[in-house]
Amino acid sequence: MPTLRTGAIRALACLSMLAALALPLRAAPVELAPDQLRLAALMALRTGDAPRALRFSEALLGRNPADRTALMLRSRAARDLGQFALAKTSARAAWRLSADDAQKYASSLLMAQALSSDGHRTRAQWWLRRAVQHAPTEAAERKAIGDFRYVRARNPWSTQLSFSVTPESNINNGSSARSSILNYKLSELLFGQPVEYALGGTARALSGVEYALGVTTRYRFAETEARAHDLILTADLRSYTLSGEAKSIAPTAKGSDFAFATYTLGYGHRGLNLKGRGEYRVVLDGGQSWYGGAEYARFARVSAGQSYRLASGDRINLRLAGERQFGIATSDSDTLRADLSYTTRIRNGATLWTGATLAASQSPTAADEYREIALRTQLTLAKPVVGATLQMGLWARNRSYDVSPHSPDGRQEDRVQADLTLIFDKIDYYGFNPTMQLSASRTDSNIALYDANRMGVNFGIQSAF
Repeated sequence: MPTLRTGAIRALACLSMLAALALPLRAAPVELAPDQLRLAALMALRTGDAPRALRFSEALLGRNPADRTALMLRSRAARDLGQFALAKTSARAAWRLSADDAQKYASSLLMAQALSSDGHRTRAQWWLRRAVQHAPTEAAERKAIGDFRYVRARNPWSTQLSFSVTPESNINNGSSARSSILNYKLSELLFGQPVEYALGGTARALSGVEYALGVTTRYRFAETEARAHDLILTADLRSYTLSGEAKSIAPTAKGSDFAFATYTLGYGHRGLNLKGRGEYRVVLDGGQSWYGGAEYARFARVSAGQSYRLASGDRINLRLAGERQFGIATSDSDTLRADLSYTTRIRNGATLWTGATLAASQSPTAADEYREIALRTQLTLAKPVVGATLQMGLWARNRSYDVSPHSPDGRQEDRVQADLTLIFDKIDYYGFNPTMQLSASRTDSNIALYDANRMGVNFGIQSAF
């Protein structure tokens, strides 16, 4: 009963205050305490009277420019009135005056709302990441993540960033062997028989550290409920530093000799089909790559894909792609590729992904023509391991070249790779989780020059939502 009595008294006081505020202009001015004026501004917002809420917040700020609550009220009222510059200025000022996570959370949401309403949805997403970072409760965090996804779905711009640092045993894809038969025809011509040569310098595997940065930016210029048209720009940059051991093997080599960069611009179209269970994708793009700071190749690609979700929730995905490479420091080539994958949930909620690839490449340089078959599987466990999501992958590939200058039997390669990835979901900074991947691969070839062993530990980050 005391609670009801207190609530009734408070309601009567508010009604009396509003009645006083509604008196004709000829009545005596009403003096309100700051708390009463804040409450009146809040009630005006709740009843849709943004002009009155703005006047009340301005009055509060006239008394105290550092009134954080008044700044937040003014930001909300200005946004409702379409005065977005004032809304953003007020929300930013409220953020600067915030003293704890709860206040920073509320200010971040207000700033994101003002930015989104003004059409700046990418910046709004950044402020929503701030809200997630400072969310005082799990419920508040879920709300901020839900708002982020809502804004992202309506943002024509979408940017994905990836960054990783990888200490690796073979940054140049060099040979793990110390000798090989090089150009058997020339050896027979000069010496009457194949001659085995010692491998050295950059032909040998060199260890070091890889630094990788990836950026993908998409602009959706047309969209309906079932179709979307995108412009897509991607950049993949990789640089290296050599270990002391690598410098002793190849004294004149530098990490920049193996730096690689690719830039791509393309058009993508996607849409729903097969009664909403399927999605098709078509991508046309072109770009250029650089190796060691010099132009390497230009390329044009086209791909088409179709996915289908079964009644069980399993998903099938098929992709066909063709690429024409215009060599600058390498040969021209035409490559066709087909990928088929299947994703399913298995026992205890784990996710199993399996895939198969067929590829073939033709080139004016016969030694660069090959046929390839590859199989890959990845298992993602449902339950965390050491506080992280665990993914385990296994990959095997056979590639066959009919012609090689180093062997009359051509060139055959078998490669196997295993990797283990940990995604540390419990470690969250502005909506990003750290990742760690351990990987090891081995390539066996009938030509020792192409035998290769690689081991690496990749440290990176990825978005949590």
